[in-house]
Amino acid sequence: MTTTPPARPAPPDRSARRRAALPYVLLLPALLLELLVHLTPMVVGAAMSLKQLTQFTIRDWSAAPWTGLANYRTTVDINAPVGRALLHSFGITCAFTVLTVGLSWLIGTTAAILLQDAFRGRGLLRALFLLPYALPVYAAVITWSFVFQRDTGLLNHVLHDQLHLVDDKPFWLLGGNSFAALVTVAVWRSWPFAFLTVTAGLQNIPRELYEAAALDGAGIRQQIRRITLPSLRPVNRVLVLVLFLWTFNDFNTPYLLFGRSAPEAADLVSVHVYQSSFVTWNFGAGSAMSVLLLLFLLLVTAVYLLLTARRRSAR
Repeated sequence: MTTTPPARPAPPDRSARRRAALPYVLLLPALLLELLVHLTPMVVGAAMSLKQLTQFTIRDWSAAPWTGLANYRTTVDINAPVGRALLHSFGITCAFTVLTVGLSWLIGTTAAILLQDAFRGRGLLRALFLLPYALPVYAAVITWSFVFQRDTGLLNHVLHDQLHLVDDKPFWLLGGNSFAALVTVAVWRSWPFAFLTVTAGLQNIPRELYEAAALDGAGIRQQIRRITLPSLRPVNRVLVLVLFLWTFNDFNTPYLLFGRSAPEAADLVSVHVYQSSFVTWNFGAGSAMSVLLLLFLLLVTAVYLLLTARRRSAR
């Protein structure tokens, strides 16, 4: 008795392979453009950090003297003036980031929770809350710079001339007050994004949970603590990370508020790198600082994602 061998599976259709590869082919131009826009400057910046680039060699930077890691050693040497200045700027940036992200999240979350239930005028309030986020950054920050002017600014007019809370008009764009002014403008620009993100996250929380909690006698605080905040954890993980990256890298706000030379109390790393590169003409050291900043942000992002992933798996 003879048995017929099992039939071999038919080879995959060539048209099916083409259809499966079509999405990747369509994404290829955008991927190449993204790599060209982002990867090329990073590679060029890393190469510049290994050279002695000053106003005398920037014309032909590819032929500049090779210094290796000398620029990095100079920038991280806290016993030298360059290293101490960078460390001070790093500390200012960390404090600025913590305050801005924390206040933006707190104000945005509070506003989203207060506007969670429907009432007359809620749509208008939501539109007004999103106005700082919709305004162009240049128009918004320049307007704030006029508000903070010492002699003609609105803030000193209210505090000194109207309310008489201060004896003399303080400087807000100079000295120690410049840090408070910078945080104020950054929070004003950032909290609407937190409000928008948390508002979207609140839409995914079933209303039945709040109704059941109310029947069990839970008050508003208990509902927020036991239902709202735990349900918003996935949204808050992404929100805090995005706000951190945006705030730590913020250059437009301090540059438009203070100009090319920020006060010592508001000397963020982004402005410090700009001053090292385009004011003192030390492009090699400025590129080294940029690379170190990139590595720091990558490290913080990796640690943050790792910790959040472990917390999710632990549950």
